[in-house]
Amino acid sequence: MRVLTVVGARPQFVKAAVVSRALRASGRHEEVLVHTGQHYDSNMSQVFFEELGIPEPDHHLGVGSSSHGDQTGRMLIAIEPVIVAAEPDVVLVYGDTNSTLAGALAAAKLHVPVAHVEAGLRSFNRRMPEEVNRVLTDHLSDLLFTPTATATANLLREGVDTTKVFEVGDVMYDASLYYARQARDRDPLRALGSQPAGGYVLATIHRAENTDAPDRLEGILEGLAATAEDLPVVLPLHPRTRRAIERQGLERLLTRLVALEPVGYLDMLALEARARAIVTDSGGVQKEAYFLRVPCVTVRDETEWTETVAAGWNRLVTPLSAAALRDAVRDALNAVPDDVPPFYGGGDAARRIVEALEGMWNKWT
Repeated sequence: MRVLTVVGARPQFVKAAVVSRALRASGRHEEVLVHTGQHYDSNMSQVFFEELGIPEPDHHLGVGSSSHGDQTGRMLIAIEPVIVAAEPDVVLVYGDTNSTLAGALAAAKLHVPVAHVEAGLRSFNRRMPEEVNRVLTDHLSDLLFTPTATATANLLREGVDTTKVFEVGDVMYDASLYYARQARDRDPLRALGSQPAGGYVLATIHRAENTDAPDRLEGILEGLAATAEDLPVVLPLHPRTRRAIERQGLERLLTRLVALEPVGYLDMLALEARARAIVTDSGGVQKEAYFLRVPCVTVRDETEWTETVAAGWNRLVTPLSAAALRDAVRDALNAVPDDVPPFYGGGDAARRIVEALEGMWNKWT
């Protein structure tokens, strides 16, 4: 079986790492790896390939960043001839980025089966570009690999053919189990001489709904600065976030935080594992906090990972008030649950995905 995998953003590199390993370990399949270049600088891209042991891409399309329409259109133009030349049996896409939608749409137009890993997630907020990408990709796909029972139920409510849906668990859980051992001895703060004796709060902010909304971004930074009066706040800065801070003249608030350049996956796992609480707008970080049993505050109006909220490990906060964010972090620190229900499978999602792909391939051939 020849699988053409499309990735472009750092969460996809993590997810693809475990599935690619399972595909290649079988010895029976060929993978053609396509990197769109959606994330393209070394801290956001190359370091992930090096740390996670992902093979160098067979095709690097170098699309880069631009508006959603322009970026997705250029990806479509670049991906189509790669699919035509490779003649894959299936195109595998991950998550909810523009790379995901472009890969799925290019394959569907060429009548090549599409498999979507992390299918069925819904925020029910169509203003999010990620929500548009994931809904369209799910309804273009021939195989839908869901991470949770909630995701499966979302697809069934939308009338998706049940024979296409495979509830396999979460590949991010596979990754966290596999790479946590490698991350255990890493300490990104040691080099800065700033390892806080009493612990710290880790923050990550990158979604457009926060970075491109001046009131929200200022509310988040002010809330983090207020939190820093209780515990130091460590903030690896996504390039989009740094540009937004500079554009909006909010640099003064960074002086009260421990601001870092973007870090690789292993360093991020190490930072998460040592944190006393995490503040984020990242779906992946919400789950990693849950896997690592670290309380989380999500600065969004909704989350796709509703299970983490129901279990008490995650809190949703609309980031328009510094006091609201600070109080949510305090509450998270003071009310850590005892139970971690196994919502995300048993850590064998990659193996189950490969087995499902093999089963469908045998039917198709």
